[in-house]
Amino acid sequence: MDYAKAPSLPAVFFAKATELGDRPFLWAKREGRWTAVSWRQAAEHVRALAQGLIALGVNPGDRLMLVSENRPEWAIADLAVMTAGAITVPAYTTNTPGDHLHILNNSGAVGAMVSTKALAGRLLPAVMQAAQCRFLVPLEPLGQQQALTARVLTWQQLEEEGKKAPAQVDQRLAAIKRDDVACFIYTSGTGGTPKGVMLSHTNILANCWGAFDLLEELGLSDEVFLCFLPLSHSYEHTAGLHFPISLGAQIYYAESVEQLGNNMAEVKPTIMTAVPRLYETLHAKLRAGLAKQSPSKQKLFAKALELGLKRLRGERLSLGEKIVDRVVDKLVRDKVRARFGGRLKALVSGGAALNPEIGNYFQALGLNLLQGYGQTESSPVVSCNRPGKIQLETVGPPVKGVAVKIAEDGEILVKGDLVMKGYWGDPEGTAKAVRDGWLYTGDIGEIDGEGRIRITDRKKDIVVLSGGDNVSPARVESLLTLEPEIEQAMVI
Repeated sequence: MDYAKAPSLPAVFFAKATELGDRPFLWAKREGRWTAVSWRQAAEHVRALAQGLIALGVNPGDRLMLVSENRPEWAIADLAVMTAGAITVPAYTTNTPGDHLHILNNSGAVGAMVSTKALAGRLLPAVMQAAQCRFLVPLEPLGQQQALTARVLTWQQLEEEGKKAPAQVDQRLAAIKRDDVACFIYTSGTGGTPKGVMLSHTNILANCWGAFDLLEELGLSDEVFLCFLPLSHSYEHTAGLHFPISLGAQIYYAESVEQLGNNMAEVKPTIMTAVPRLYETLHAKLRAGLAKQSPSKQKLFAKALELGLKRLRGERLSLGEKIVDRVVDKLVRDKVRARFGGRLKALVSGGAALNPEIGNYFQALGLNLLQGYGQTESSPVVSCNRPGKIQLETVGPPVKGVAVKIAEDGEILVKGDLVMKGYWGDPEGTAKAVRDGWLYTGDIGEIDGEGRIRITDRKKDIVVLSGGDNVSPARVESLLTLEPEIEQAMVI
């Protein structure tokens, strides 16, 4: 598809739904079995919900909060909100009532959608205090509740309202402009009160284009994604939802992090987005499991690792080593790949720094592991290792359409269609973060001779010693956490 000319995110979805019809789209495990929502069914739900929202008085530019665990309904709700011309405001399922109230009030959300009774229990107190929140749409009936000023309609009731109302969906869809805001992604708040990052259709489509260009050389066709990172995070929202939609891919929703290993074996994904914590956990499990194996199996594993690392360093293998390498590829690496489903073209790591030693460990064991870099304000992907030129000590070169430069003080600056429209209701914060079109990331780094970015620290984390020396605590923390006895470290 032509990402540069796509009118909007929901327009991309409806075009794919028309093309793919009854082919499976969104998968979830129900009563022990994987069941699918087809592209046609998803489009029907999106239309009905969008029309229901319009009937409720939702206007273009209105904000709607979405509180749900990862599931097919999350994607459908997000697309329906945008189809109505409104703006999705995702919230984490771990939020407290106070967190929800801040987001509701700060965004001015006119309504909220929630999946389960348990999640509604933390959302309702916030809805009761947010005067501008006019309605609540739970996926399942909430039963007896305190008197609410907000109107409560279940998802099914909203769809029925939509089916009875005059059709306005196509009109709303056609009116969406690429530069319109698609969603507010709230920052984690580690730098203070969470801010609403305004991301436009152009921002997210630009990121999808960069991802397509990055992975195209692996041969993109009938892709299968396994989604387990929170969809309320910009990384999964772009790379795990809207990018797969643009490919016409199937998306499976993992049951839980605890079931992720089993789900990978069942689903056999071809592409996965993950965070370093996954690799750290799997690294620890592999080492623990290996310790229980026979000496001969341990020796084979060690040889697979040794030869794989040798190839990663660019060293030539002798004829004998090449023969042994083929043997251990079948006996060892195939088993490691099978733990990830056996069909993975790429694992893309992001969200935090991946320890190169752990990354190279999995590379040596036969996995195509790409480390990327970004932040919410950049929709989020800025750079990533290219499949044929993986160097995990770096986060790779900028993706297509992105310019990066290093400021005099070492700060990484980013420019392109991926840069946010700004922070909602915070012109001062926006002016500080984006200057002359350049996003000031707050990260310190350098660019090597191959154009690859190396992150060294966060600007605010640099420790200046009494003698004037600058120390990067992140580097020390990274070394400490390599020790199997140390799970987390903080250097002060």
